[in-house]
Amino acid sequence: MRWHFYTTMNIRENLKDKKRIVVKIGSSSLTHPETGRLDLIKLEILVRELTDLRNQGKDVVLVTSGAVAVGRETLGLDQRPTEISVKQACASVGQAKLMMIYQKLFSEYNQICSQVLMTKNTMLDNHSRTNAKNTFNELLRMGVIPIVNENDTIATHELASLSVFGDNDTLSAVVAALIEADLLILMSDIDGMYTDDPRKNPDARFIETVEKLDDELMAMGKGSSTDVGTGGMATKLSAATIASASGTDMVIANGGDFHNIHRIIHGEQVGTLFLQDKKDAFYVIGYLQLMYNH
Repeated sequence: MRWHFYTTMNIRENLKDKKRIVVKIGSSSLTHPETGRLDLIKLEILVRELTDLRNQGKDVVLVTSGAVAVGRETLGLDQRPTEISVKQACASVGQAKLMMIYQKLFSEYNQICSQVLMTKNTMLDNHSRTNAKNTFNELLRMGVIPIVNENDTIATHELASLSVFGDNDTLSAVVAALIEADLLILMSDIDGMYTDDPRKNPDARFIETVEKLDDELMAMGKGSSTDVGTGGMATKLSAATIASASGTDMVIANGGDFHNIHRIIHGEQVGTLFLQDKKDAFYVIGYLQLMYNH
């Protein structure tokens, strides 16, 4: 078995040495569950955590969901839209509002952030991939924190295929692969990876560390969804496949408390750690092509 229920402490301690970190935040971690509106206190904690990583000299990229949810609330829609055109309208309104809030909060800590809108086709096209990588590297060299989201306003296949690609889970792994990140942190609505859904099975066991993804583990990712977010465990395991193959360690942790970010970096036993298992450089591109053709 290549996954187990304990964490080797020296492995966790190595996380403090990570220099380039991608943090993914889902919609459910950014909003109040009762109303679907932004949780500004949590957002401020998130910004402070990420800025502190920058203050330590680390490169930081934030992959954020929430544009559709924020736009939906702003436009006064009671339920999640189902029509692609309505989703795109929500994304257009919500993306602008979300970035305005991020800009304001980061400026309070004298930290510059930027907006990067991507689709997964960015990774599949050689020219686009090179341009995106150069842009990220230049932004990081300048000390900027890029804030990434899918370009939901025009990418209809992204919105239509959320059950396959997840709530930016795959995108965050693609970004981590693109910039050769050391660590990817997925902030989720659960504590990490379990042998079964802990909300349905009280006997589900928590998995501390995954050394190598195997068929048995992948079969555990049956997926789930919420009214706000769209990602399930299956999409997180797909992200782990991409990150691991790219040479990036990945942690799934509870996004209910953004202080978990510095706890992870300090080597505390928070979340499930997936260890990198680097493969050929073309593996990730081939994996994404298979996902598109599925």
